[in-house]
Amino acid sequence: MKPAPFSTTPITIADAQQDMRSAYYSGAPGIMSSALVWFTAGMVALHLSAAQAVWTLLIGGMFIHPAAVVFNKMLGRSGKHNPSNPLGALGMASTFWMIMCLLLAYGVSMMRIEWFFPAVLLIIGGRYLTFSTLYGMRIYWACGAALALAAYPLAVYGASPATGAFAGAGIEAAFAVAVFLMSGRTTRGAAGAAGT
Repeated sequence: MKPAPFSTTPITIADAQQDMRSAYYSGAPGIMSSALVWFTAGMVALHLSAAQAVWTLLIGGMFIHPAAVVFNKMLGRSGKHNPSNPLGALGMASTFWMIMCLLLAYGVSMMRIEWFFPAVLLIIGGRYLTFSTLYGMRIYWACGAALALAAYPLAVYGASPATGAFAGAGIEAAFAVAVFLMSGRTTRGAAGAAGT
């Protein structure tokens, strides 16, 4: 029997998280899209200027979600959660929180440009902690912690903007692969269980 839609059935948080995992491939395409933006910012810092790298990350960040939706569809996912899913509001709230914090990071870059990328690592790391609830996956605690912990030595030792950007790219790419593999394993397991 097919379950009734969210709007007419009380759902558990586990149901809502499953909907998010199914729609967005557990967030892996979004993490990889973000990693590509960080990598591009690193290349800009290396070959052009730190100021242009800052704008590359800020402007490129606006294309992370649209790119992730495209990647999700290429992987056979919808790239869109059920409109009645209450966790959608958490995703939106964390996005607005991140945007407001990015304004602070930009202000920090006016004082010392080397601090911009560590500041954004802290912001993004904090946002990934909410993804643990959004997707019901503890790996996002590790992802957020890794990004935040990387920020400290980068800021303290005055690492170059390129180093900060490449650090963000590397950490996110590694976690994108890990989440992708975890999601694929879960999907195969669910398909196997359904077939028995």
